Amino acid sequence: MQVLTVNLDDRSYPIYIGEALLSQSELLTKHIRGRQVCVVTNDRVAPLYLDNLCAALATYQVSQVILPDGESHKTLEVWAGIFDTLLEERHNRTTTLIALGGGVVGDMTGFAAACYQRGVDFIQMPTTLLSMVDSSVGGKTGVNHPLGKNMIGAFYQPQCVLADISLLSTLPARELSAGIAEIIKYGLISDYDFFVWLENNIDALMRGDVSALSYAVQRSCENKAAVVAQDEREGGLRAILNLGHTFGHAIETAQGYGNWLHGEAVAAGMAMAADLSWRRGAISAAELTRIIDLLTRANLPTKAPADMSPEQFMELMGVDKKVLDGRLRLVLLESMGKAITTSDIDLAMLLQTFDACRADS
Repeated sequence: MQVLTVNLDDRSYPIYIGEALLSQSELLTKHIRGRQVCVVTNDRVAPLYLDNLCAALATYQVSQVILPDGESHKTLEVWAGIFDTLLEERHNRTTTLIALGGGVVGDMTGFAAACYQRGVDFIQMPTTLLSMVDSSVGGKTGVNHPLGKNMIGAFYQPQCVLADISLLSTLPARELSAGIAEIIKYGLISDYDFFVWLENNIDALMRGDVSALSYAVQRSCENKAAVVAQDEREGGLRAILNLGHTFGHAIETAQGYGNWLHGEAVAAGMAMAADLSWRRGAISAAELTRIIDLLTRANLPTKAPADMSPEQFMELMGVDKKVLDGRLRLVLLESMGKAITTSDIDLAMLLQTFDACRADS
């Protein structure tokens, strides 16, 4: 087992990465203050892992909330149901919420923990690759709105993250690829050596090789923890973690939440960001090809939907969280392994990227 630390002064917490962590109850119990626990999961994960987790919590008063699975249910209405259970079963301020699931479950549970009685403890137990390397680390929580993704939420850090690599054995191939998209992101924004490692080991990741997955999760979490420690609330540096996300969030909103997986939309968004970076002269044509090739080898989309017009992209990107004072900000590559955030966007180049990166082009 590897143990990393997200250094945030009195809000610091460990990330445990290894196999069979779900059965190691001591990892959980040392992060639970009171006698009450509420496990929040979904109807897809619950049949696989909920009983095992509850067995590890046998000495606690355990409540269960089973949400419907999918990004389309990441709404205020579904989220509010968590409070029904907490209130009906009289959870007090020492309760601990445990998020057992992917990014949707983690985001909604963390946001509920931030709000219940003005803040209670929670623990992240991610069950997807994407949530292990991205959403479970860093304290971003929230829900979607029909007009924009993750526009309602809070920064709220967990007590710990337990990334049990064993849980990935039941992950569908499409969701494995979606997680690899976020892993590739770290290689592009801050860790070129890792990008090269990914080029050499992508086939092992796609096979679900435990050793390769463990290393990729560890390296990704190290990269994210380093950024979050410097900029917890995305005042500057942390924005580089959003490479491809402004384009990707527009795709998710336009296509309907859940029709494209988050990682798939981010992959297409990263391809668009790389294309625009190439047009700006930041990376070479050969480097752009390497990025597209790696995404393709991970069975990820590199084109936006054919039915999305430049006008629709601009409208939807205009309500993204990365818009500041009415100016569109994009995360682009300054070089391979280094990202920047900029509002200095040449509209003509951006339109060329939209045209070149549509599925019918």
